[in-house]
Amino acid sequence: MVLVKVQTLQRSVINLSNYRPWLFRKQNLPPTLSRINHLPRKKSFARDGSSARISLGHSYCFHSSLTANVHCACATIRTMFLRSTEVNQFRNLAGEITWGDRLNILYGDNGQGKTNWLEAIQILIHAKSFRTHHLHETVAFGQRAALVRGTAHRGDAIDRELQVSIHQNTRQTFINGKREPVSRYLAQLHAVWFTADELEVVRGGPEARRNFLDRGVTSLHPPYTQTISTYNKVIKQKKRLLEQALDGQIRLTELREQVAPWNSQIISLGTQIHRARTRYVTLLCEALEQNLFGDDLMIRYVSSLESKGDLANYDQLIADRLDLRLEAEMYAGACLIGPHRDDFEIRFRHRNLRSFGSSGQQRSALITLDLAAISVYYSKHQEYPVFLIDDVDAELDGSRIERLLEYLDGRTQTFVTTSKRNYFERFNRKANFYEVREGQAIPQTAFSRQLMRAGNVS
Repeated sequence: MVLVKVQTLQRSVINLSNYRPWLFRKQNLPPTLSRINHLPRKKSFARDGSSARISLGHSYCFHSSLTANVHCACATIRTMFLRSTEVNQFRNLAGEITWGDRLNILYGDNGQGKTNWLEAIQILIHAKSFRTHHLHETVAFGQRAALVRGTAHRGDAIDRELQVSIHQNTRQTFINGKREPVSRYLAQLHAVWFTADELEVVRGGPEARRNFLDRGVTSLHPPYTQTISTYNKVIKQKKRLLEQALDGQIRLTELREQVAPWNSQIISLGTQIHRARTRYVTLLCEALEQNLFGDDLMIRYVSSLESKGDLANYDQLIADRLDLRLEAEMYAGACLIGPHRDDFEIRFRHRNLRSFGSSGQQRSALITLDLAAISVYYSKHQEYPVFLIDDVDAELDGSRIERLLEYLDGRTQTFVTTSKRNYFERFNRKANFYEVREGQAIPQTAFSRQLMRAGNVS
């Protein structure tokens, strides 16, 4: 909700070039709206208790002889979207595609490359794949490298050329042709995704849930990705020492000296991670209070040190536990203390969703969490991220799909894959359709869609 105050005998001007129609509701006095370039043609809107829509791409001013407030409920704010994606030697894909800035539906038979296109978009935005931890697996068979390139738009009206180059052991990220660190690259665009594999967040182990939180924190503060990366490297280094001690190569007294610098970093970085995650969970909880499907969903961060002391003094608590548990870590050959062992609990109607939730409830919960993440991102940046939904009709029932897409329309640029083209007939006027055949995404015009409905095109 945006509040525009119209002062006495003054004009308040809003340029709507970056927005879709806004819904204006007046408070106290009915204002008069007039186009800036047609000031003599004043037109009165918004009588008591009513509302009015105004057009995209024009400036308006509000006039009042007395002070009045105009509440502007923005039906759509879409200032972040991907204009195009080009792939080269990436899986079975080929070509360059221009996308619509609202709903994009990729349809076709199984095995044609629909999910591959979604993966390419996700890699272009996040420099990571939702399908594999090893990006070189996306390189086409027999090739040494792959490239994903695209044009991105944000609210500052400046287009950016993004590129991710994938090699056997490395990835490189570029902005406008200049190589940039991943932390800066991630600040350009953001995406949230719903896939079958992502259901591990609600029904799998703690790692998937930690990754969900870390992506969310990174979306609000991109340098956090470096914090996580450094922490993971520290854990690996300490684990090597613990394994050497377990094999008898290092005595316990020597081990204590050698792990001290690593423990110092675990204390510092672990405290940052714990605080960032718990803050993010608090924001998610606030967003979940107004969820689309009305589900009674609650989440709670569960620290591995929860019953061990005062979490408010986390840095001191983790330091004490690291010192106390060193011998146990040595015999385990593993790092037992730190936020890499944390989790968060998802409860539906006060029951643990992982243990007691049905398949449908788990899918609905993941969508609800994704929408909460989108809401948190918007609260921070005043922009909606890109949303990717793979095989939507296999994961959600028809009524929830309809409510979801209606909700997303005008908020996010959304990419949906499906094998059931006719399922989305009602979105013909709102969506851009692409038929995926043998890795090529072929845009479908309104005319070709009419022919398809008439049965003249296969």
